[in-house]
Amino acid sequence: MESAFAEAGICVCAVAPWLDLLMVVALCALLMLGYPVAFSLAGTALIFAALGLAFGVFDLSYILPFPQRIFGAVTNTSLIAVPMFVLMGVILEKSKIAEELLDEMAKLFGSIPGGLGISVTLVGALLAASTGIVGATVVTMGLLSLPTMLRRGYDPAFAAGSIAAAGTLGQIIPPSVILILLGDVISNAYQKAQLEKGVYAPETVSVGDLFAGALIPGLVLVALYLAYQLFVALTDPKKAPAIPAAELGPRAEVWRAAMKTLPAPLLLIVAVLGSILAGVATPTEAASVGAMGALLIAGVRLSQKGRIFGARTLINLAALAIIGLILLTSFVDLRLGREAASESDRFGIMVAFVLCAIIPLGLIASLSRLSREKALSAIVDQTARVTTMVFTILIGAALFSLVFRGLGGDDMVRRALEMAPGGAFGAMLAVMAVMFVLGFFLDFIEIIFVVVPLVAPPLLAMGLDPVWLGVMMAVNLQTSFLTPPFGFALFYLRGVAPPQVTTTMIYRGVVPFIIMQLMAIIVLAYFPALATWLPDQLYKD
Repeated sequence: MESAFAEAGICVCAVAPWLDLLMVVALCALLMLGYPVAFSLAGTALIFAALGLAFGVFDLSYILPFPQRIFGAVTNTSLIAVPMFVLMGVILEKSKIAEELLDEMAKLFGSIPGGLGISVTLVGALLAASTGIVGATVVTMGLLSLPTMLRRGYDPAFAAGSIAAAGTLGQIIPPSVILILLGDVISNAYQKAQLEKGVYAPETVSVGDLFAGALIPGLVLVALYLAYQLFVALTDPKKAPAIPAAELGPRAEVWRAAMKTLPAPLLLIVAVLGSILAGVATPTEAASVGAMGALLIAGVRLSQKGRIFGARTLINLAALAIIGLILLTSFVDLRLGREAASESDRFGIMVAFVLCAIIPLGLIASLSRLSREKALSAIVDQTARVTTMVFTILIGAALFSLVFRGLGGDDMVRRALEMAPGGAFGAMLAVMAVMFVLGFFLDFIEIIFVVVPLVAPPLLAMGLDPVWLGVMMAVNLQTSFLTPPFGFALFYLRGVAPPQVTTTMIYRGVVPFIIMQLMAIIVLAYFPALATWLPDQLYKD
């Protein structure tokens, strides 16, 4: 009996120091088996917390902050932007506005070689700026554009590659959900890194900084995609033929139709992103305006379809009221509760109250139209599902990180990165490689909430710029989601592609775009100013 206890004691001594590593291995195993991510995170954390207590290597005080973590997550003003941006994108998708964008872009550019591919890339960038969700963009464009491109004689591999690559632009072009989540995590990691270095008045990094940092790299990627598509169309016209102008109709009519469809979504995206970059609004405020704007655009479109003039008038008035409020905020101090306000300020406040009273009328009219078209329930359902998924994973990841830290995982990660050859750059390269592989199996939400909080603090403590690191991670994940054989975008496209488009064709089609992505990562690694210059110009004194 004594020998048995002695052997058990030896076993405990051997296992206990490795609990943090075993915890990560167990989580990966559960995810590979297909268990829900949020519950795998929380369940693994509870099991290993119990094991740590049994082995005497874990202190319960580490999980005492868990309730505060949950409260902080649901009251985080940056994360409130997530459901608003998701709602904005879902409205544009379910109200067929995205479909109209594709149709009109195809008519505008279809008469030039490679025009359909160009239209897919441009619409992919626009949808990326409004949804930021890879699956939704790839599926939407795969259903709408791929059959048309094949019918027009496009090479199946070229068409599939163009659609898959355009769909992943939602990872990098702001405002996107991944940048909001990544910005919040990077901000917390940057403050933690500074506090550990003894800086008790730490600098902050906002979601707006990451938006500004990702804008130029995102536009560079779009330009590379367009240049490649034009090159293929000009050197091998059989792969991307032009549509005969006679089939598209008179040019004047095409432009008139486009001017009815394109301005509203473009104005919405410019207003949302422009207000964030200009510092006029926070991402959360801009997201709420974007959601309302998308709702009003959908209401106008459906009202035109049904010829309901009263509803359309209310919606137009509400849209003008929002524009009026934005302009009023730029020129008048609308703060309430001031002891001394000028006559012009008091008049401006009264006008603002009137405008605020008009907006709900247009929103109600839009909601009524969406309900009649049977689109409202689908919009609410999808928005609730995505939002619930994000916050449930966030809560599970919070518990996982607390237990992992209590088992000494933070120290293990820091030591591993410090031992990486090449210093800070070598450590960053190792992290990028790990995240790239994880992108084959995990969605960006799990990677951001689980991996980034573990690796970002030691990397930032080595002196890496937080905005540059965040943009590098976003581009890296975008490349991972596009890379065969496990890229998420490829699976989404395979699910909606016609039978004549084989998996091999999809893989072959994305290879040139992957090469462009890798080129972008290398250039960004050697020229960090691509990510840091615009935030410095906008937000640094």
